[in-house]
Amino acid sequence: MTDALISVIMPAYNAAKYLRGAVGSVLSQTYASWELVIVDDCSTDETPTLLDALADADKRIRVIHAERNAGVAAARNTAIAAARGSHIAFLDSDDGWHPRKLEWQMEHMDETRARVCYTPYDRVDEEGHLLSRVRPPASVTYAQMLRSNHIGNLTGLYDRSIGDALFRSVGHEDYVFWLEMVRRAGEASCVPIEQPLAYYLVRNGSVSSDKWRAARWQWRIYRDVAQLGWLSSSQHMCHYAWEAVRKRMA
Repeated sequence: MTDALISVIMPAYNAAKYLRGAVGSVLSQTYASWELVIVDDCSTDETPTLLDALADADKRIRVIHAERNAGVAAARNTAIAAARGSHIAFLDSDDGWHPRKLEWQMEHMDETRARVCYTPYDRVDEEGHLLSRVRPPASVTYAQMLRSNHIGNLTGLYDRSIGDALFRSVGHEDYVFWLEMVRRAGEASCVPIEQPLAYYLVRNGSVSSDKWRAARWQWRIYRDVAQLGWLSSSQHMCHYAWEAVRKRMA
């Protein structure tokens, strides 16, 4: 199996409550060749102190303290710019991974020559209860990504040979990012496994729980980012709405 260095990107803002769990899921990876680049976005809780302690305990953890609060997109971009790995993965400070996630993804990318890879994941609430299981298709093209975001950001892994894109400060910035990466790669591939390899926390009152706002963002992506016509945007919105319902019912 390859020993390529994976840079794990983690933005953190007032994340002291969840941070140990997220970082712990990286530390527990069976794939050993990784670095964790965490950008503290000017947290006002114990996050900065906790991050420095974690970095002191494991030299694979690198902490960047932002000079001003600029949001999650800017934090991720700062981490990507500082990353040393040949591959990039993402994990937010309140989410988690299965211990063999990176191992199985890298094996799959070696076998398939895929340059963008993703995995199944579960959506859970703050009490740890399962909300839904997201089991994406075996592969996706740009056209399929326009119909629905099949790549959970916490599951995505890409080979930097296709270049680094920037996260844009727009609604659904994760989706816009992976839409671009799939366009560059031509196709993305899913690890062929049913069990979840990542766990996405849906907080009470979070952006992901605001369906109307998410729908408005999606419409702007079709019109302003993908530059689709009104009719095509409407058709894609129908697919998006159906997929959003299906993911939450799975």
